[in-house]
Amino acid sequence: MRSIWAGTISFGMVVIPVKLYAATEQRDVSFRQVHRADGGRISYRRVCTVDGEEVPYSDIAKGYELATGDVVMLTEDDLKNLPLATAHRIDVQHFTPAGQLDPILSSKSYYLEPEPSGVRAYVMFRDALERSGRVAVAKVAIRQREALAALRVRDDVLVLETLLWPDEVRTPDFAFLEDDVDIRSQELKMAASLIDTMTEDFEPTAHRDAYREALEALVQAKIDGNEVVRPPGGPATAGEKPSGPADLTATLRASVEAAKANKSKSGTKSGSGAKSGSGTRSKSSSGAGSKSKSGTRSKSSAASRGKASA
Repeated sequence: MRSIWAGTISFGMVVIPVKLYAATEQRDVSFRQVHRADGGRISYRRVCTVDGEEVPYSDIAKGYELATGDVVMLTEDDLKNLPLATAHRIDVQHFTPAGQLDPILSSKSYYLEPEPSGVRAYVMFRDALERSGRVAVAKVAIRQREALAALRVRDDVLVLETLLWPDEVRTPDFAFLEDDVDIRSQELKMAASLIDTMTEDFEPTAHRDAYREALEALVQAKIDGNEVVRPPGGPATAGEKPSGPADLTATLRASVEAAKANKSKSGTKSGSGAKSGSGTRSKSSSGAGSKSKSGTRSKSSAASRGKASA
């Protein structure tokens, strides 16, 4: 894993240097938009709506659009001057019972690894936090955006869980909430009984993404059936990230290499007659030359052939 942030945990007078790593990843089969006729990728251009010209990334700025249509332009210097005390610090505000954190506030989770100089303080804080049965409520800034966060322990590692701000959670406003719905006590008892019957411990590994597996199998079947389109212009440029799972990428790469090998073989067969004739003439010419020319020239020719082969 590659760390995406480095800073400290500020816990009272204790400072613990740590690195931040993404704790989760989205496993999905990603697709590109392509031209149905030839498989070519669909590209998008950054075009200015005023003059219709394509704008290079270096000329793009941040703008806040007003209701009137006017735009407030913001520069990088403007953003740098904003107060951001938690830019390199996880600032613990207080501790709270874990059950008081509404799951709807959860945004993204990160692992925290201690720097060598902070291992002892890290372990002390981790063990004390785990024994308390509480979570630490903190503030942290990641990618120039301050977020509310919770610190908890998972598998002996401190986990930072960024939280949404309260005003980022919508209030449910549905008409049925105003209705007076009559539910009989017998119905509630039967529903409770069904819940009890279906209750069991949660085992994450017992669940799988059946749709993703079926989608990968579908793609693989098309690869096996040679239902692959080769867009004009050759393979994707080097350095681009693979668009799908690693096994599919490897299979596609192998398919491309196999297709190239087959094309090379067919080309060799179609031109075999000409190559054979050329080889025969070369041999006879070489034989005549060796009989009529001096040893010095023969050595020179051999040397030139050696350089060419090298």
